[in-house]
Amino acid sequence: MITIIMAEDHQMLIDGVKSFFEFDENIDIIGAVNNGEELVNLVGLKQPKLVITDIRMPIMDGIQATRIIKKNMPHINVLAMTMFDQPDAIKQMLDAGATGYILKNSGIKMLSKAIATVAEGKTFFDPNVAFNFMNNYIEDNVTIGKSDKVILSNREKEILGLIANGSTSKEISEILFIAKTTVDTHRKNMIRKLDLASGNELVKYAIDMKYQF
Repeated sequence: MITIIMAEDHQMLIDGVKSFFEFDENIDIIGAVNNGEELVNLVGLKQPKLVITDIRMPIMDGIQATRIIKKNMPHINVLAMTMFDQPDAIKQMLDAGATGYILKNSGIKMLSKAIATVAEGKTFFDPNVAFNFMNNYIEDNVTIGKSDKVILSNREKEILGLIANGSTSKEISEILFIAKTTVDTHRKNMIRKLDLASGNELVKYAIDMKYQF
């Protein structure tokens, strides 16, 4: 059972999430608050397995609340659920101790996956924000293989993010306003750079990168 405390200053969103998981045998939302100060106090009292928190809240924001929770209760995992998709916001939440980041406009199925992943101590990033962050992060922090660092161009990283999101070459070409043949060329170049055997391995690599960077 994944016990959860949720912090969100929009009560309607809290009510919606609670309603969806009401009959889920694996998830139990044991508390919900509307600001970071209440979150810290309730987490200390009830000791949930997972915290879901917004970033911008009154009295105390989610970043400060997360920092306090992880300092005092490092065993509790934190998932940020917010509208902010800027790399700076993501980095601040990671630095505070969060291991998951999801946008409020994502589907409830993605939230379910995020909860399950972060509750296990693994990292989860919404595919709509993960690649914006990776553009600033991958070259300095991701090592492929034993010691070889693979440097992808910004366009390659952009395409890799869309591949991870399940987009086909045709769909990617329409999203980025480039020719499908250009997308295919980038795919081939990435397969070569990453020393992969096939397009299927590239897809697997792209998906893995969402959770392991």
